[in-house]
Amino acid sequence: MRTLISTAFISLDGVMEGPGGEPGYRNSGWTFKDVEFVPEAYEIKGREQEEAAAMLMGRVSYQAFSPVWPDMAEFARYKTLPKYVVSTTLAEDDLVPNWGETTILRSLDQVAALKEGEGGPIILHGSADLNHSLSDAGLIDRYHLLVYPLLLGAGKRLFSSTDKDTQKLALVEHEVYPNGLQKQVFDVVR
Repeated sequence: MRTLISTAFISLDGVMEGPGGEPGYRNSGWTFKDVEFVPEAYEIKGREQEEAAAMLMGRVSYQAFSPVWPDMAEFARYKTLPKYVVSTTLAEDDLVPNWGETTILRSLDQVAALKEGEGGPIILHGSADLNHSLSDAGLIDRYHLLVYPLLLGAGKRLFSSTDKDTQKLALVEHEVYPNGLQKQVFDVVR
């Protein structure tokens, strides 16, 4: 069974919206505007690219990343990975031609089947709504979090607000950086 890893930049109050400057969010760009850059904190991002065997995202994140990431040197490895987009509305014609193999999945059952297949870890970027659905369905196995010492208030959150039983996590890696940023890696306990 493949490991599904959710990776996110989040504020201390759980907001993941607009970390890189995406338009339409009041605090857009909070990862670089409000916290001093410390290169060693981002080591996990390089490691994710090297260890991932596939990339998963929802439609909104795909539409945000696909015009930009294929030409970015820092995301070169992702260009070679198979990509899966979970969407009921995206059409094959909506896929960009310069980002490698991309498959549209129409349901969480198809994500579960992908996890059951052969291969290495699947990395999930962005995709707040998809994170909620996958977490609620018990399909996320690990979280890679870079937690920023910020309270952003309103905004899309990483974790679902669904009323459900407690889900235990095991901290398997952590580090605190001089700028207050924290790396937290959790395995989902089953």
